[in-house]
Amino acid sequence: MVTHVAAEAKGDERGALLAFVEEQRGGIRRSLLGLTEEQARSRPSASELSLGGLLKHVVEVEQSWIALARQEPPAVRRDASNWNETFRLVGDETVATQLAYWERVAAETEAFIRSAPSLDDTFPLPPDPWFPPQGRVSLRWLCLHLIRETARHAGHADVIRESLDGKTAFELVALAQEA
Repeated sequence: MVTHVAAEAKGDERGALLAFVEEQRGGIRRSLLGLTEEQARSRPSASELSLGGLLKHVVEVEQSWIALARQEPPAVRRDASNWNETFRLVGDETVATQLAYWERVAAETEAFIRSAPSLDDTFPLPPDPWFPPQGRVSLRWLCLHLIRETARHAGHADVIRESLDGKTAFELVALAQEA
């Protein structure tokens, strides 16, 4: 952990979960600080991942999970024909447009979680083969999943950024504080 997440107000479980989601979002945002569009699209390691692609992926994942919880279709439907595009900026997509979109998605996530009657409320999982048949998960599970998913990719972002120019997460925290 490179930044500190403040303790939640007594009894504010939602606030605590959302604060941890935001802390991990910050790790990915910071990994992009000071980079050109070309650098953000580059793949400096053995992986096919780029920082711009990771950004796009976590935004899509967060949006699609909130849509699923609302029992609405995701903004972007992914299947075998276009799955590879979730990890690449394509067309007129840029880091700036993805960051702006993420701000809107994050605000929607916060509003949805804060307005739900209970974190114990559940929603059905899709009938995909990697989910249990007739599976359901709670909003608490959803928050924990968003933390896990974003943190996993924030770790990838750390490695990619360090491969690009040697900057570590600690240096990027300092750089963000200067901005």
